[in-house]
Formats: sequence, C-alpha cells, structure tokens
Amino acid sequence: MSDIYKVLTEEEWHAATTSGQITTSLDEEDSFVHLSTSKQLALTLHLYFKDQKKVVLLQIDKDNIKDNLVFEKANSERRTGTFPHLYGKLATKDVTNIWYLERHAFELPKEVLVESER
Repeated sequence: MSDIYKVLTEEEWHAATTSGQITTSLDEEDSFVHLSTSKQLALTLHLYFKDQKKVVLLQIDKDNIKDNLVFEKANSERRTGTFPHLYGKLATKDVTNIWYLERHAFELPKEVLVESER
C-alpha cells in the first residue's frame, strides 16, 4: 500500500476527473505537486483545508510517480520533516484509492498535530 496522498477540494477533484490531470493553484504556483504521507495528513488537513466542509483524499500509486518524486523539507515554519513533492504531472490514473471526507465535530489541537510530525 502506498503512503503518498493528495488532498483536493471537491471542485479540484471534479476538474481533475474532467481533464485527467490533478493539480491545484498552489501546485501551479510552486511548480510541483504537493503531496503528504499518512503521518503528515492530519496537519495538512488542519492547516490548509480547515475551511472546507468536505475534501477528497486520494491515495497515489508511488510506483507510477517514483521517477519524479522528491522528498524535500517544507518551505514553512509550521511544518517539520520532509514532504513528497512531485516534479511532473499527476494523473487520475495514478490514483489507487479515493475517500470523500467530511468535517466532523472532533478535531485534535494544532499542537498535537504538529507534534505528530516530529
């Protein structure tokens, strides 16, 4: 099972299913596709998707993207460790699992989420 994930808004996922390519405005701005490991997902959701009521979580086939996948330190004071960045195209055919997540009442405090990445 691959430990590489991409989180999208419902609108971004709809666009991806239409075009076959998965991208976000942040990915385009930074010139690489932002991905997360399972260990990084909780804080990714908290920091970048806290205003979304629903998101789409995609598990990515690491073998399909490994030639263009680089683990790099985040360019953020809020994150620690290295993150998977894809320097190339991410296609819907690279997705192995899809989950539709809804915001629920319980949420871990940010401090606990930050600690989980250390």
